[in-house]
Amino acid sequence: MTGVAARGRAILDEVERAIVGKRDALELVLLAMLADGHVLIEDFPGLAKTLIARSFAAVTGLGFARVQFTPDLMPSDITGSSIYDQRTGSFSFRPGPIFTHVLLGDEINRAPPKTQAALLEAMEERQVTSDDATRPLERPFLVIATQNPIEYEGTYPLPEAQLDRFVARVSVGYPSADDEWEVLERRIARRAEEVELRAVVDRDELLALQRAVEDVHVAEPVGRYVVAVAAATRASGRVQVGASPRGTLALMKLTRARAALAGRDFVVPDDVKALAVPALAHRLVLNPELWVRGIGGDEVVRECLDAVPAPDPAEGLRRDDASDRVAETR
Repeated sequence: MTGVAARGRAILDEVERAIVGKRDALELVLLAMLADGHVLIEDFPGLAKTLIARSFAAVTGLGFARVQFTPDLMPSDITGSSIYDQRTGSFSFRPGPIFTHVLLGDEINRAPPKTQAALLEAMEERQVTSDDATRPLERPFLVIATQNPIEYEGTYPLPEAQLDRFVARVSVGYPSADDEWEVLERRIARRAEEVELRAVVDRDELLALQRAVEDVHVAEPVGRYVVAVAAATRASGRVQVGASPRGTLALMKLTRARAALAGRDFVVPDDVKALAVPALAHRLVLNPELWVRGIGGDEVVRECLDAVPAPDPAEGLRRDDASDRVAETR
């Protein structure tokens, strides 16, 4: 897994030329890409949500398309539509921006549910059905969506079915004073608005990194820990609907990507603890009174982590690795 770790660090280092002081958030986005999953970036305006998506597309050498979601956006504006050609007397399909590798859905909650639903099939099955034909999307296909958590006028809440298709939700947060000054320093020094990033990997290399993540071992005790944490969200008295099995799979995929990025070929309980909140919190439907008290899904997932006993870290090792470790201690 050293190859995944080295390429992952190179990707993050290059993206950090554009995004200052947000290594943890950037790592979460990269983990989602390695896990072949979609990302929802939810934070206040002006915190580089769009720039993060553009930067990862540039650094990974992937095709990129941006859709500004608005109340009048139609599903065909995303998926494409058939156009009548008068010269041939037939219809020809004109693909929409969804036929790319990285699709940025900017302010996704500004489009009505009918338009948001146009993404459901593509996000889950990597295909688009239109005019009685199903067209596959070239891999990798990754949706990076953004939304503003405070401006609700003219917005439509994302349905649970769509939230469940995001492997992780990421918050960027305001930079520290030193990081914000570094942003200004860099802007003054380069004498241009845009940061030119180089491609560290290409499409084939990224697909190879995704395949390498599939080789990461998940021991049964660690896998059952993942299941137990997800089940605890369903049993919590604070929620109406807990994390689905799709959420359990998302957490497992993210933990494997984190292990690979750390140079390990096995998942440990700390991987689960580090990723449970971004993988599960956005999938919960909370009891209404929690919103009044300012309690969100993040806090509920942390309570579940505290309530579920974690396995011994050695349980994450492969069986032969564990035997070697025991032999060394004798």
